[in-house]
Amino acid sequence: MENKKLKVTVLFGGQSSEHEVSRVSARCVLENIDRKRFEVQTIGITKKGEWLRYDGDLELIASGEWEEYARKQLQQKAASDNKDNALKTPTCKDLIAFKDSGEVDVVFPVLHGPNGEDGSVQGLLQLAEVPYVGCGILASAAGMDKEFSKLVFQNAGIPQAKYIKVIRDEINETMTSIIDNVTEELGWPCFVKPANAGSSVGVSKVKKPEDLEAALKKAAEYDTKILIQEFIDGRELECAVLGNDEPAASIVGEILPCNEFYDYNAKYIDGKSEIIIPANIEPRLMDQIRDYAVRAFRALGCSGLSRVDFFLERNTNRIILNEINTMPGFTDISMYSKLWEASGIPYTQLITKLIELAIERFENTNRSYERN
Repeated sequence: MENKKLKVTVLFGGQSSEHEVSRVSARCVLENIDRKRFEVQTIGITKKGEWLRYDGDLELIASGEWEEYARKQLQQKAASDNKDNALKTPTCKDLIAFKDSGEVDVVFPVLHGPNGEDGSVQGLLQLAEVPYVGCGILASAAGMDKEFSKLVFQNAGIPQAKYIKVIRDEINETMTSIIDNVTEELGWPCFVKPANAGSSVGVSKVKKPEDLEAALKKAAEYDTKILIQEFIDGRELECAVLGNDEPAASIVGEILPCNEFYDYNAKYIDGKSEIIIPANIEPRLMDQIRDYAVRAFRALGCSGLSRVDFFLERNTNRIILNEINTMPGFTDISMYSKLWEASGIPYTQLITKLIELAIERFENTNRSYERN
């Protein structure tokens, strides 16, 4: 007797500045998911927060044309139902009904940034008692917030770059003091980044004091909390982590950004950045980075997956953790899947493993609740 297919709902889009990246990631996941094992449903979230079912061409997801197609589907359904109120856009409340309707067994939230990767959707799915791929509420929220994750990693004894926190309202009120603090504690150049954002959105390299205010205001467009981080003259290295209670680290890869640093354009638009897998580093450094990656994963309480980014300081070979990404990109050029492919787990198999880990975590959590 043929095994029943698991019903997987893939979420994409979202209301963050990484909406476009999410669409491309979702297309790649949908192209590579094992259709022999999984029955797939796709739901897109518009920038306005509407949830639309979508079953059209996958290329339309990446281009953004999916939304128009999905709305036409709604109009056709309204006409066929012959009801004045039939034209109703599905919302996140529909997910909660899925549990009893049997429409979904597990959700893969291919969402990046706030309102998707920060614990918000994870909380919704947990309330709905639906298994989902990736980290839980706390790890997702702490991983999204660069300051909180730094505090966790500091407690775990993992080396990091020095930083200063700035609140949006302080930019106009205490700019002179902020510049003095950067000069004394971090030096120039430095990096300015929103505390809650990804894909290098809102990040600037600031080379001189007179450019700091503009960089802070740019970051403040994406978050009320901004981090100013010391510049590390280092190679950019990344390591992927996979698992729940017994996480494993991939081999380490290196990014050679086409721009001055690995910004949004270098990642997704210019297409000229280079990826070296495995990174050309000493075995002892490779082992240390992999160890730090797993330690960071455990310290934050992650599950399923994360990608951990490091600097390797050029003059000292000092390893410095930069940040963690609890729902890394799944595009054609994304490091997470490439690192695991080079470590012996092809893309399709990786997706299957992530879905299995989601169900495993859900079942283990439910057993804990039942004991209590």
